[in-house]
Amino acid sequence: MIDFTPLVHQLARSPLKEWSRGIQQQFDELYAISHGDLPRWMAAVDALPALVPTTTELNAKFQLDGPCNDAQREQLRSALQGLIPWRKGPFQLFDVHVDTEWRSDWKWDRVSPHLDLTDKRILDVGCGNGYYMWRMLGAGAKTVVGVDPNWLFFCQFQAMRRFFDAPPVWHLPFTLEDLPAKLEGFDTVFSMGVLYHRKSPIDHLLALKDCLVSGGELVLETLVIEGDCNQVLVPEDRYAKMRNVWFLPSVAALELWLRRAGFKDVRCVDVSHTSTDEQRSTEWMKYQSLADFLDPDNPQQTVEGLPAPMRAVIVARKP
Repeated sequence: MIDFTPLVHQLARSPLKEWSRGIQQQFDELYAISHGDLPRWMAAVDALPALVPTTTELNAKFQLDGPCNDAQREQLRSALQGLIPWRKGPFQLFDVHVDTEWRSDWKWDRVSPHLDLTDKRILDVGCGNGYYMWRMLGAGAKTVVGVDPNWLFFCQFQAMRRFFDAPPVWHLPFTLEDLPAKLEGFDTVFSMGVLYHRKSPIDHLLALKDCLVSGGELVLETLVIEGDCNQVLVPEDRYAKMRNVWFLPSVAALELWLRRAGFKDVRCVDVSHTSTDEQRSTEWMKYQSLADFLDPDNPQQTVEGLPAPMRAVIVARKP
């Protein structure tokens, strides 16, 4: 069982004090009704060898190094493979390279130059397996809390956390809706790869704003299309074989949405087309990936004939 007492202590002198006191009970209740594969995934976490890194790099990449013999390395690889598929990464642990579906480090390299996370209290909404949270810690964050209801991602995060000594980084298997309204306790809130899965994108932006302190910063990354402030794509059915994609705005429309939601200093800091080098099948994620989602005769389109994935990063501030 995960003990969240250290997180409560970390937040004791913050606006998140009252909320933090209920986290343990909220987690315990969810754990009791969690995914049927959770015992198997936690067994994989428990099978990890007791390795102690002597070198930890989280700023330029995620890499842990230290004494590790061949038997321990094979044990490490086997345990981590028990948590396949790995979507976000990569992770380099004691010469074991977890080659994830996404080169998430490329996205982080596009986002991080525009941010100052030093001594910040951060919320990562839809944090996945926590890859970006570790990079946030490497960038100087004081406390990082991620929420994502996927229990496999939770276990992948716990696997990485085993090699740290009480890091101020926490994965909660919650949804954004599980958090109290008007939380107003985080200096920076990230929402990367979430907005297009929401049936009501404006409500999502308002909920993100409610998590921020006054003057806090939102970092929003999402799928976009070309066009002016009136251009929004609503897929008829699937987008890149995904059923749960609802709204793909233009950058101008997205900036307008943010201003209507009450944000200021709204600016787009990056727009990039997703390539099949950035998202692909690997030994650690053997299912279909981006190459299977694009039209084989025209990679500028998805298999549904819609514009191929393009992503933008918007930074905005709460008044």
